[in-house]
Parts: sequence; C-alpha cells; structure tokens
Amino acid sequence: MRFDFSKNSLLYISLGILLFFSFFLYFFTVETYDGIESFSILIRQLFGRFYLWLGLICVVLLVMLAISKWGSKKLGSSTDRPQFSRLAWISMLYSAGMGAGILLRAVQEPVYMMNNPPINTSAKTSTIALEYTFYQWGFTAWAFYAIFAIVVGYYLFVHSKKVLSSSAFSSISKLVPSGVAQSIIFGSIDILAILTTVFGLVAAIGLGTTQTEGGLTHILNHDIGLTGTILVLLLISVLAFISVFRGVNKGIKIISTWNIYITIGLLLFVFVQSDILSVIYQFFNALFHYIIDFIPLSLAYGRYNPGEAFLTDWTYYYWAFWLAWAPFTGIFIARISKGRTLREIILGVLFIPSLGTFFWFTTFGQSAFDIIEHLGNYQGQFDNVFTSIFIFFENYPLQSFINALTILLLISFLVTSLDSAIFVLSMFTDDGKQEPSKKHRLLWSIVLTIFAIGIILLGNAKAEINVLIAMQKLLIITSLPFSLLMVIMIILFFRDFKKKRPVEKT
Repeated sequence: MRFDFSKNSLLYISLGILLFFSFFLYFFTVETYDGIESFSILIRQLFGRFYLWLGLICVVLLVMLAISKWGSKKLGSSTDRPQFSRLAWISMLYSAGMGAGILLRAVQEPVYMMNNPPINTSAKTSTIALEYTFYQWGFTAWAFYAIFAIVVGYYLFVHSKKVLSSSAFSSISKLVPSGVAQSIIFGSIDILAILTTVFGLVAAIGLGTTQTEGGLTHILNHDIGLTGTILVLLLISVLAFISVFRGVNKGIKIISTWNIYITIGLLLFVFVQSDILSVIYQFFNALFHYIIDFIPLSLAYGRYNPGEAFLTDWTYYYWAFWLAWAPFTGIFIARISKGRTLREIILGVLFIPSLGTFFWFTTFGQSAFDIIEHLGNYQGQFDNVFTSIFIFFENYPLQSFINALTILLLISFLVTSLDSAIFVLSMFTDDGKQEPSKKHRLLWSIVLTIFAIGIILLGNAKAEINVLIAMQKLLIITSLPFSLLMVIMIILFFRDFKKKRPVEKT
C-alpha cells in the first residue's frame, strides 16, 4: 500500500489528528473524559437552542423545495436515470442513516417517555411518549441528511464536482483569489467533514457493539465483558471491510436489502401478536399530535419545553448525533440518488423512512406499554438501553430464536453503517472519486476500528458512566463546527440554485 503525501495531504492530516486523539483515548482515558465533560457543558449552554433552530429551518426549507417548481429538477442531467430500484435505494439510505439505533431504543425510549413525560399537554402519557419519540427520530433527523445529500449531489452531478464536502462551497472561489488560500479553506472544510464523520460513526458503532454485548450477556447469562465487546467490534469491522471491498452493488446494497427484510419481519412478528387496533390507533393519534405540535416542539416553546436538563440529555444529543452523521450519510445518499428528482429525494429521505420509524416505535412502544400494564408493578425491566429489547422478547414465543435474530440484525445494521462510512471516507481522501481505490477502503477500515476501540474504552473510563453517556458529551462538541458550516452551505446552495450561478471549476 503506497500513498503520495503531496497528493494525499487531506488523508494524512486527518489521520494525524485522529491518531493524536486516539493516543489520549488509549493512554489518558479518564483525563480525556473529564475534559470532554467540561467542554460539552459549555457548548450545550451556548449553542443548544441553535441546534433546535437549525433542525426546524432544514425541515421547512426541504418542504418548500419539494412543493416548489424546483422539485421537478433532477439530481443530474435530464437524461440521467436512477441506478438502483426504489426498494434498494430506500433500503440503502435507511440502513446507512438509521440502522441499529431503532433496535437500541425500540422499547427503552417510549417506556422512558411514558414514565417521565417530557411535556405536559392534554394528551395521554402514552401518546406523549410516542409523539416525543417521533420528534427525536423523525423529520428533523432525516432533514439533516436530505439537505446535505441534495446540496452535495447538486454540485457533484450538476456541476461535475468531486465527492468532497468542500464542493458545496465552490462558489466562494471568486472571493478568495489566492490558490494557496483556497487550498487551506477547502482543505479545512474537508478535514472537518472527515472528523465529524468519524466521531459520529464510531459513536454509533460503540453504542451498537455495546448493545450486542448486552444481548449476548443476557442470552448466555454470562458477562462477556470489555474483551468480548472488543471482539464483537473486530468481527463487525471485518464484515464491513468485506462488504465495502465488494462495492456498492455487490456488498452494501445486498446487506442493506437483507436488513430491511429482516426488520420488517421482526416488526410483523411483534405487530401480529399485539393489540393491532390499539397500535394502529396510537400510530395515527401520535402522528397527528406530532405534526400539529411540530413547530413548538422544534423550538421547545411554552408547554412544549421539557427543560434544559431534559434537552441536554436527549434532544441536543440527538440533534448532535444526526448532524455528526450528515456528512457521510448525506454524501452516501447523494451517491446513490443520481437521476432522481429533488421532490422524490425529499419524499424518499424525509418522509418514507420517518413514517417507517414511527410505526416501528409505535408497535414496540405500545406493546411494551401493554406488557407493563399487565404486570401491574413495573420494576424497571425496560430501563437499560442495551438490554431492554431482549427482555421485551421474553414475553413472546420463540424468544431464543428472536433474540439471536435481533443480534444478527444488529450486527448487520452496524456493518452497513460502517461500510457506508468507509466508502464515503475513501471517496473523500481518494481525490473525490465516486469509486475510491480499495487501498483507501482498507486503510479507513483499520483506522475506524482503532478509533472505535478507543471510544469503547472511553465509555468504560469510570464506573458511573457508559458508552452512551460518553457519546452524548463527545458528539455535542464534535458536531458543533460542522453545524455552523452547514448554515453557510445552505445559503450558498440556494443562492447558486436560484440564480443558476455557474460554479468555478476546481
């Protein structure tokens, strides 16, 4: 494996920063956690509300774009046709953009929201629980992905730019006449996108791997410990490399489609054994409240304000998480969306995955509510985010098989998230090529594995914390620079798109 430093400065600078941070994760774990905790408090105090406003603005802009005359424009030329079927396309974008998270929170989050209602409205606590869960997993999350996908895809396929985040800022070239200054500015943007991607990705891998460990511990009735968690991570990394090595068509698409089929099967397994009418009623009822309450929820206004403590632990963290995933998920979505209209992309990315996620949470959440009501005395069985879904399945037949299938699906989701990120990072550092070289894919597979192990160590730095707590604090910090950059990116895009401004070649 040979790299030319002069042609791969983006790669080497990014790797240098990541390895430097990894050094502290491995050898000064407690001190690193303490520093992250202190800094994250300051960030949340100063910029928490900024995250909320940014999310709402992204949703509103996308809806306006979809219903406008511009919605009929294609991501590409008028003769371009979609490369993938609609099912394969939705499967890939959903697996890359959400994946294992819906297994992690399927039961725990709705139950927590019911027992600790974040807002006080006239609705029942079960409806409020589902409504707020919808809010945190719905339109705003996918809006961050969709707007980044459309912006980057516009410069990539309409203006033939490279697959780099800095391509979305090409129109400022005239304002910076110096070639050296341009290189510094655009290089800094790309480095920031790479670092944001890595932090967001390894956070998800760390959480998902820990949930896999929790499931195995629950099934085997034996704690596999930190060593077992790292071994699970290594298995996921190897599978992800095999997938990304085979490419989008032969690897990522196949596994993503498999994920959707198994997810639907698991959903139907629970749904048909639930109070079907109750689930359907709750789905539409919570969806109605979510839509009519969307703006005050998005701004945490009045009685829809759950308080800074709750926002810090939940909503700010979620928004930071979705923003951290926006660079690689958005570019991956753009990469697989060539030939589709902007309206179709917005509908396919913003609404279809959201509705699917809503029905998932309604089915598992309402079923868990019914189980708790039947128990009569809830003892916190579903409080643990890493084991709740496995305990939930103890109330159903074939629990051993279903739990094993859940672990398999969890691993598969993590593989598709990791291979998608590896593919996008490889495009970044291989001169923005749409088909990056396999040596870049191998390198990023190794780097992400090393970094993810460091994140797991960080989550075990102190007895009173876990991977989830550590990631909540870290992502609040790492996603902030990219969120500020995203504001500039959106402004430039709509200016260029509206005026059909020619973009400078780079």
